[in-house]
Amino acid sequence: MSTDATDTPAPAPTATPMPTHAGPLLELDGLRKEFGGRHPNVAVDDVSLEVREGETMALVGESGCGKTTLTRLLLGLLEPTAGSVRFDGQDLAALTASQLRGVRRQMQVVLQDPYSSMNPRMRITDIVAEPLVTHDPEARGRRARARNRQRVGELLEAVGLDAGIQDRYPHEFSGGQRQRVSIARALALHPRLLVLDEPTSALDVSVQATVLDLLADLQQRLGLTYVFVSHNLAVVAQVADRVAVMSRGSLVEVGEAAAVLRTPRHPYTRQLLDAVPVLDPRRGRRAAARASAPTDGPTDDTTDDTTDAPTDEASR
Repeated sequence: MSTDATDTPAPAPTATPMPTHAGPLLELDGLRKEFGGRHPNVAVDDVSLEVREGETMALVGESGCGKTTLTRLLLGLLEPTAGSVRFDGQDLAALTASQLRGVRRQMQVVLQDPYSSMNPRMRITDIVAEPLVTHDPEARGRRARARNRQRVGELLEAVGLDAGIQDRYPHEFSGGQRQRVSIARALALHPRLLVLDEPTSALDVSVQATVLDLLADLQQRLGLTYVFVSHNLAVVAQVADRVAVMSRGSLVEVGEAAAVLRTPRHPYTRQLLDAVPVLDPRRGRRAAARASAPTDGPTDDTTDDTTDAPTDEASR
């Protein structure tokens, strides 16, 4: 059985396609999602956000704040009650089923628990090849099986696993290895955007580090854009370029990661930082979180997006 990480991941099979739209890769404008009838529950309330090509946008907040619902909206898995989602300039709501299928090739997700996201009766080769079979007619049938296995082998090697594990089942691997398989599956269609929904929270700390290093390496080599959903501010400080803080379905603060984590403007963001556990209480929780934050200074984006109260972008 292969280990959680190898010395050097193999070169990525294929780079991400070049952008075709001059603006942000992902644009959320006034998104609102209600559940229920006469007295609806508002899960997402007037969220506006832009995600730039090649960056890592972290979406943080406590459990139940609406992060998962928002990611389902941006992936087109839920229809918004109001507002719009644009990917590469295309309004998802205006696309036909065929056009939306094409867009979904470019938007993939890595889920929190890799084991529950896999069919335990399927071999690794079939799990990783499933997106190919679903979206590419040429990948279906017995004649395509050899070609699929070659492609799966390339994907597994790209995430630091041995291509020879294809005939094994998910239960034969550790959590870190299964998450690498999930990442390989997400890369199968050459996506431009990966939604990473708590991708390391179910892993041991040592394994978390190797998976985060892998994600950073893949982003650099493939030009990927990440929406990184997490409640772990230490992880966010390590991976994020910008941070969007969510509370009760709304964004309350958006800005450069260094600025938001070192000098938070909104009270809720300060509460999140104060809740970070530390080994030495005398040092202070907020100081510990800031110590792991990026060292880059604030940029113009901080001034525009982060205010003492919810920003215009967050509270429209």
